[in-house]
Amino acid sequence: MSFSRQRILPAARKVKDLEKLIKLPYEYIVLLDMHVAQLQPIVQLAKSNGKKPIVHADLIEGLKNDEYAAEFICQIARPAGIVSTRASVIAKTKQNKLLAIQRLFLLDTNALEKSYAMFERTKPDYIEVLPGVIPHMIAEVHERTGIPVFAGGLIRTANDVEQALAAGASAVTTSNLQLWKHYENEIG
Repeated sequence: MSFSRQRILPAARKVKDLEKLIKLPYEYIVLLDMHVAQLQPIVQLAKSNGKKPIVHADLIEGLKNDEYAAEFICQIARPAGIVSTRASVIAKTKQNKLLAIQRLFLLDTNALEKSYAMFERTKPDYIEVLPGVIPHMIAEVHERTGIPVFAGGLIRTANDVEQALAAGASAVTTSNLQLWKHYENEIG
């Protein structure tokens, strides 16, 4: 099962990467690492080029990562969705009817169990599992939560992508430009 016909969710870290990404056929993209003053213009640039940007709220410099920041992002920048580790940000994103993607860092069993309890409360649209190179954990998170999973972090090769997808990931998030190019022909 792919996410909106995409097996890759390309993630742009810099404006230069976004400029390259705009020329590729991906509909949904992830925007990382920006300053609060860049937020609205970058989202608008992506949208004006036919993209549906998903903003990583935790990586916006100059903006505290809380429900007020999420409200600001939703109302002012108006992306297609928001990625965050924070439950309050996910809740506010869902209230604004945007795509809510909750990030899960696989640290240890105790943290994982706490995350499962949090997902029961937040009910994100997707869970992004990091690192995305542990296929059996992708499968476990999806099975335990019933929520579709994205795999991200440390994805370096097409084989990493294929293993994550085979484990049940709906898509793989990556800032690796070579992987963007490798998978662009699958769209459509």
